[in-house]
Amino acid sequence: MEHYKTLVPYIEQTLRKNWDLLALTDFKGQSFQYRDVARKVAKLHLLFENAGLKPGDRIALCGRNCAQWAIAAIASMTYGTVAVPILHDFKPDNVHHLVCHSGARLFFVDAHTWENLDHDNMPDLEGAILINDYSLLFSRNKKLTEARENLNRLFGEKYPERFTPADVKYRKEDPDATVLINYTSGSTGFSKGVMLSYRNLWSNIQYCIDGLDFLYPGDGMVSMLPLAHMFGFTVEMLHPFVKGCHISFLTRTPSPKIIMEAFAEVRPKLIVAVPLILEKIVKTKVFPVIDKPLMKVLLHVPYVDNRVLAKIKDKLLAAFGGNLRQIIIGGAGLNREVETFLRRINFPYTVGYGMTECGPLIAYCPWDTQRPSSCGKVVDRMEIKVDSPDPVNTPGVLWVKGDNVMQGYYHNDDATKSCLHPDGWMNTGDIGTIDADGYIYIRGRDKSMILGPSGQNIYPEEIEQQLNNMPYVAESLVVDKDNKLVALVYPDMDLVTREKLTEQQIESLMKENIANLNKALPSYSQLADVKILHEEFEKTPKRSIKRYLYQ
Repeated sequence: MEHYKTLVPYIEQTLRKNWDLLALTDFKGQSFQYRDVARKVAKLHLLFENAGLKPGDRIALCGRNCAQWAIAAIASMTYGTVAVPILHDFKPDNVHHLVCHSGARLFFVDAHTWENLDHDNMPDLEGAILINDYSLLFSRNKKLTEARENLNRLFGEKYPERFTPADVKYRKEDPDATVLINYTSGSTGFSKGVMLSYRNLWSNIQYCIDGLDFLYPGDGMVSMLPLAHMFGFTVEMLHPFVKGCHISFLTRTPSPKIIMEAFAEVRPKLIVAVPLILEKIVKTKVFPVIDKPLMKVLLHVPYVDNRVLAKIKDKLLAAFGGNLRQIIIGGAGLNREVETFLRRINFPYTVGYGMTECGPLIAYCPWDTQRPSSCGKVVDRMEIKVDSPDPVNTPGVLWVKGDNVMQGYYHNDDATKSCLHPDGWMNTGDIGTIDADGYIYIRGRDKSMILGPSGQNIYPEEIEQQLNNMPYVAESLVVDKDNKLVALVYPDMDLVTREKLTEQQIESLMKENIANLNKALPSYSQLADVKILHEEFEKTPKRSIKRYLYQ
């Protein structure tokens, strides 16, 4: 495909070149060809123009993933307005606040979200539009009301013959203009509006074009991550869209059954997922099989073990649709036991590293050159450094600089100054090391680091990773209580129910886990106690535990 130095020409060329191909589908629902997307974008541009919207005005979007959500975002980006994606999991008060904070003039919203909102709490909002069919939910702007009522007539007047690929011409963007304000999902308890420019998004898309060169027009893609999350927006939606792929949106909260159905039907070459999805499939479908006595024997017999593992790999690939070239894991590292097994069978997965503030890409590496526990190397047009006297062996805060780095936080100069220096270097808040070959290893978050009794740095994420590998543990969190390390553990309830374990038995098993784990930990980071939770940890939409709730 042709290479461009800015974002909007990539959107123009995919609409023109892939006119008759399927573009966006709501899984088990409606589908749109690229020509349909182009027409809808043209109509939305007319709506924005006649309602008096100017480039730079904000348009909020909030709702479950669907094709019309993506079209509205593409229309905003190509018109010059600033899209403000808001996670639909946010509570109504939070949505009200973010619509007001961003100064959004228009609001695309789904019916489920809208019924819990009150437009009186968004006094500057001029109108709300139902994402599903672009009907007007309410309006304080007479021009908007008239434009929506007469949209088909306006479209007919502008394109009296017929709408063709030649009509797909958008305004030339300023690479340094803001195109998106993305509010972070709040794992530290406070949502900040990350301002991303056209250059930021272009750099991310260009890296995907160059680095994921096995996707072609017509290839299927499943969109599972929230579109209001930058990994979902950029890597799962916008990048395959500019390549002419056919993207299927899981319009409900993706259950394992729906995900498997979608993989079987779409047969994706690329899957972008949080670790939980891959871990769950391996732990429930594969580990019980290889833990059987006969299988354990076979896996220790030379030649036989390779044939057995090859069959397991084939079955695992089939579970993902049978056409898989690569799975990219983002948001967190992979469980070590699962990672070790996947490496043993040469499974095509890799772990990337990113954050909203980089739109999202910071590091990536193809699966066949990835190293265990690493999240790859820094991506093109970016630099990374460790604030440490010995970056290879002594962990320090990771700093990044380059074309992916945000412009700052919207209306929050203090937060911007605290992490973004005038020379362009940004503090990621992550602790890590970088080996001599440039591979990056994340140890934990700077904010979650615990200071040991003699000043040692304790990274709770490292302890949690080991604890999560132990019997009957689904997930855990290590916290500091009165200068003692305590493990909060949510047990594997499927296993607990299957084996009919009592409270007392669970407690005894967890204490045994802690005792075994402590044998492998330095004295300063040993666990003093364990507390069992009866409900899952509260999480952000990208499935990170909201640590601040448990400190």
